[in-house]
Amino acid sequence: MSVCDDDWLDDIEDIVGEGDLTGLERSIARSNAVGKRVKKVPSCKDPAKANHIDHPSEKNGSIIPGTQKIWVKTWGCAHNSSDSEYMAGQLAAYGYLLTDAKYEADLWLLNSCTVKTPAEDHFKNEIDDGRARGTPVVVAGCVPQGQPKANYLQGLSIIGVQQIDRVVEVVEETLKGHSVRLLGTKKDAEKKKAGGASLLLPKIRKNPLIEIIPINTGCLNQCTYCKTKHARGELGSYPPEEIVARAIQSFQEGVCEIWLTSEDTGAYGRDIGTSLPELLRQLVRVIPDGCMLRLGMTNPPYILEHLEAIAEILNHPRVYAFLHLPVQSGSDAVLSDMKREYCVADFERVVNFLRDRVPGISIATDIICGFPTETEQDFDSTMELCSKYRFPSLFINQFFPRQGTPAYRMERVPTKQVKNRTKRLSELFKSYQPYDSQVGQRQSILVTDISHDKNYYVGHNKEYVQVLVPMDPDYMGKMVDVLIVSASKFSLMSEPLTSPKRPDVPEALEKGQISGLVTESHSSSNDSLSSHMISPLWPLLGLSVVVGLRLAWIIYGRGRR
Repeated sequence: MSVCDDDWLDDIEDIVGEGDLTGLERSIARSNAVGKRVKKVPSCKDPAKANHIDHPSEKNGSIIPGTQKIWVKTWGCAHNSSDSEYMAGQLAAYGYLLTDAKYEADLWLLNSCTVKTPAEDHFKNEIDDGRARGTPVVVAGCVPQGQPKANYLQGLSIIGVQQIDRVVEVVEETLKGHSVRLLGTKKDAEKKKAGGASLLLPKIRKNPLIEIIPINTGCLNQCTYCKTKHARGELGSYPPEEIVARAIQSFQEGVCEIWLTSEDTGAYGRDIGTSLPELLRQLVRVIPDGCMLRLGMTNPPYILEHLEAIAEILNHPRVYAFLHLPVQSGSDAVLSDMKREYCVADFERVVNFLRDRVPGISIATDIICGFPTETEQDFDSTMELCSKYRFPSLFINQFFPRQGTPAYRMERVPTKQVKNRTKRLSELFKSYQPYDSQVGQRQSILVTDISHDKNYYVGHNKEYVQVLVPMDPDYMGKMVDVLIVSASKFSLMSEPLTSPKRPDVPEALEKGQISGLVTESHSSSNDSLSSHMISPLWPLLGLSVVVGLRLAWIIYGRGRR
């Protein structure tokens, strides 16, 4: 089946009327669904204006939703990864089959990142590939949210960054041949911007041991180089009780490590009358023994007023002593042109204070090489800053002009100079070994992952440094005491000293299992958490009553006509 631009719809409301069942109601009634015959329309020769669907579930022009294979691809930050996990969970809960076999999928869901030009180029290439193959494509993330009128996005269905709770509807309509665009902003009861879709939606974690929780979306800054602001917008924070509830649910499902993420965690709560330290104090109360919490990226301006509280929390035994604090430049002049709203002295104050109050803390930072107004003297100041602090993690980025940002119109630094500065900073970073002092130490680590070469399990110590251990299945998801025997630039090698100890949580879900559909037997293995559980039967019973009443009302209404 093919469709032309004439079939494009502005929003899902154009197809789903007030008298129709909701997505949840359709989910329960799906077993009784009958395929709908779709009227054939002339095919379009331009692949950018046509999507072809050819699947066993489409027979004689009818499509049975919730039976197709979906391939999900994600670019970008932890926030994007969390969004993809939520979209995957909802699709799987509805009946769609998620697949890693890209070319066997009936639809591609592409979740994009707009920070760097190469990431958007890869995203665009996947779209072109899908169109060339006649595969329906749904796009999500910051690229389509920030520039929905881009030529290469025309004719595609779009899920906005705050509309991920409607992914099932968009996929269903796209498979029918419609183009659907949802780009709205969610509001709270006071009509202010909300954090986004509910945190209690079903999800499928990429790593069953790690829960990524977005605590807010957007930010309060106006950085001249940043395109993400166009997509994520102004600050919108989730209520602390919703974040804590998501954390509790995660621990009930065997998660032993939580990551808090957003575009700027330090700004959390300023729009709803609370703060990051207040949220963290509530969270540490519900973290079970043996589990850990990692705080996400925070910009310097919004942590300065909370230094004492942040230091106290980072010293908590169940919180990693780690902070990602992007400085971007060591020059006040460049920081001013970037509109970063702090000076180098502010950044140094944060680093010095935390290094003094939090023993062994790992502070990671970012540098942009070749910002349009950066002179050689400015870059020398950046080199001096990085040489002074010898950050264990240093993310070095060349400046990418992003269309629509103020920096896009600024005169560029010659490419050769940008590459030379990048090389100089990279050589400085390679010149020191940040972890040599830890060799010979006895450390406790939480093992949660597998190394890139697939030869070791990966744990993290209190400072969130990668520690490699032998691939003994008994170590995964557990705390292990180890002896550090050697150090490399990015990790530590260890020998286990004790038997692994399981955190005070149940067995983790299987990889690919849907979060939010926990059974009573799963939760009962941990009494300290099971008190927070609500039997999954109650929501189903309540929903059944709602569906029954609604169907009765529809029948009654028809009978009166």
